[in-house]
Formats: sequence, structure tokens, C-alpha cells
Amino acid sequence: MKVAVVGCGGMGNIHAECYANISGVTVTGVCDMLEERAQQLAAKVGTKAYVSLADMLAHSDCEIVSITLPSYLHKSAVIEAAKAGKHVICEKPIALHLEDAAEMIEACRRHNVRLFVGHVVRFFSEYVQMKQQIDDGSIGRLGVAHAKRIGVHPGDIRPWYREDDKSGGVVLDLMVHDIDYMRWVAGEVRSVFAQHKHNDQVDYATATLVFESEAVANLEAYWGYPGAFTTAVEFAGSGGVIRSDRSTSKSLQVRKPAASLSKGPFVEVPESPGYETPYEKELRHFIECVRDNRESVVTPKDAYKALEIALAVVQSVQTGKVVTIGQDKREVSPT
Repeated sequence: MKVAVVGCGGMGNIHAECYANISGVTVTGVCDMLEERAQQLAAKVGTKAYVSLADMLAHSDCEIVSITLPSYLHKSAVIEAAKAGKHVICEKPIALHLEDAAEMIEACRRHNVRLFVGHVVRFFSEYVQMKQQIDDGSIGRLGVAHAKRIGVHPGDIRPWYREDDKSGGVVLDLMVHDIDYMRWVAGEVRSVFAQHKHNDQVDYATATLVFESEAVANLEAYWGYPGAFTTAVEFAGSGGVIRSDRSTSKSLQVRKPAASLSKGPFVEVPESPGYETPYEKELRHFIECVRDNRESVVTPKDAYKALEIALAVVQSVQTGKVVTIGQDKREVSPT
């Protein structure tokens, strides 16, 4: 399978290096408007550098294009790749506006190419294991979930992250990870209520999601944290609690009432990070879906719904009210 990458920043480097590790995959081109950056990545993975997406699509002989550009550029690049007959792997969020996301999905359908969106949390081993535990009924009926995702402000390195009309801010760029994951685990979201603090140093949001199942999830996303990037997630059900906290451990912990156990008060399920990174697992999965013509773990609808919920979070911040998902179809600005 021949692949190419447009956008040679941090995520572009991750995609290109992952492809270089996957058997049967060849990187036939990388593209960036900054020629030096494209040349550096091309040298790293042994391919040709381009400064024009059109040139790369025409001359690299790629079958799949990874789009790792800033979020506000996703739409134009996806549609251009689709028109060229290339399957598309696009980083999350799919877009910053629902109308744009719908056009991207339709363009790929119309040109008979596949669209995959990189909601990579679905490929982190501890998150996969938590979903499996919940699906297996290990903690009974899901009641309440908590998730946080915090780190330094990426705008300190890439200034465009501070421009909400380009990045979508902390909600569309960071919280969207946990929005997608919670929907994957708990099902469709009925309503959201959110709060947001935003200045040059801090971009912090909290959101409460209520699901059709009556489960509730409280999400926290924070850019500007004075420490290392970390995540944590916890699910409480009628039969126990399951949690993972990367700031204290790389293990997944399942805790149940003592009465339900034969050996001690708690059950702990260790989860060690594997040799293959979640990004490599994700990209390998997408490539196999193209090769075998099968549906992905992350569908275009999933990416659209994650964006819809994220925009409802933004709308709740703007209005100070609970927002019902799907009830108000008006477009919402990320700012």
C-alpha cells in the first residue's frame, strides 16, 4: 500500500514514522508548504518532498493520503484528495463546523474513497480494555464517568492553537478525544452543559454529558497546566468502579465491592504499554480496512457526532444553558 502525508509538523512526523514501521506500506511522498520541513521528514523516512498537495497527489502514486494539517485546513485537503481518487486518513477533529464535515463525508462518498478520522484514544490499550470490561458487565450498569486530559498549552509552540477559528480551542482539539471515547463506551448523548475559562495562558473547559442510557459523564480539558501531559478516566457502575490514571500508574485498575471477591477487597487488572504505539495501531487498522474493504472502528459518522457534541459544548458555554443534541441545528462558532 502506497501512502503520502500532507503536513510535516508533529503529527505528520508521527504518521510518516508509523507508516515506515508497517510491513507492506511505502511512504511515497510528504508535503508541507515549508520546504525545509518537508525535506527533513522526507530524509527521515526515505521518500520525496513536495510543497504542493496537488503535485504530490499527481506524482507520488499514493493510494492513501494522511492529512495532518491544522484543523481549519482539513476540509479543503480532504476534498482535494477525494477528487484525486485517494483514500483519506484525516486527523481529528474532522473539521471545525458540521457543514464542512458533512461536505467532506459526501465528497469521499461521491468519489468512492474511504474516509478515516484519527480518534486515536480508541486505540490506547488501557482505554480499549476499559471498554471491554464495561461491555462485559464487570462493573454492572454504568452510572457516572469522569475523564480529564490536561497539559501545557500547545500555543506556546504552535501559535495557531491560540486562534480558535483555526484550532477550535481546547474543546474541539482536546476534549473531543474524551467526547468520542465516552460516546463509544456509553452510547448516544442526549444533552450537554459546559463551562469555560479562556485567556492567553489558560484554556480550560468542563462539560457534563447526559446519555440516552441515563449515564452521566463529567469531562475536563485543560491547556496551560504547569506540568506534564496526563489523562485520567473513571467509570462507576452498579457493581464497581474501573479507573486509569496516567499520572500515577500505567495500569488499569478495576475495583469491586469486597463482598463480590474471593481474594481480597479489590481486583486490579494490569495493563502494560505495548511495543506498537496507539498511532501505529490506528494507522495499521485503517490500512487494513482499505485493503480488506471492511468498516473501521471509527466511522465518518462517529467523527461527525464527536464534532456535533463538541460544538454543543461550545454552544452551552456561549448561552449558559443546557444544549440538547440534535435539537438546534444552527452553526456554532468555536470561539
